[in-house]
Amino acid sequence: MPQPFPPQPRPPIIPTGYDPAADDIFAGVPQGQPQKEVPKATATIRSPIGVQGVLTFSQLPNGATRITGQITKLPSGPHGFHIHEKGDLRNLCGSAGGHFNPESKNHGAPTDAVRHAGDLGNIIADENGIANVDITDQIIKFEGPFSIIRRAVVIHENADDLGKGGDDESLRTGKAGKRIACAIIKEA
Repeated sequence: MPQPFPPQPRPPIIPTGYDPAADDIFAGVPQGQPQKEVPKATATIRSPIGVQGVLTFSQLPNGATRITGQITKLPSGPHGFHIHEKGDLRNLCGSAGGHFNPESKNHGAPTDAVRHAGDLGNIIADENGIANVDITDQIIKFEGPFSIIRRAVVIHENADDLGKGGDDESLRTGKAGKRIACAIIKEA
């Protein structure tokens, strides 16, 4: 009986115009690290009562602004945290003006449709007086009418009631109390 021939491998069938790279679902997508935020500004917090820290303001790929940093030597608990209209720190931050409010809206929470551009809610200091800040906001920017550059970031004595206090002062300031620390936001 004759011996059968061993099967021969078939060459792959490659359609005309085929590009193997086109099968790569990641083609055209940058590999490695995801897009990172770009630091745009910093603020070095200080105060006569010893509060201190550094904040970094970064631009995220989606256009939002992220604020990160650590504030130390705060009284424990929540503290109103706002961008104020002027970068003037004289008079224990009293010369920084009101909350940054280019649209003349009422005070509110950072997630409210009606709020000052500078309304960033509260930061919370732990029992050691440390507040770790990580806030992302869609309204504040680095240029244009919502620019925070050369304005003041202010930390208040009390919690911000987010405009829910039921009176005019709540709708103006959130009743966060006196200013205990501040800094000018400067381009990085």
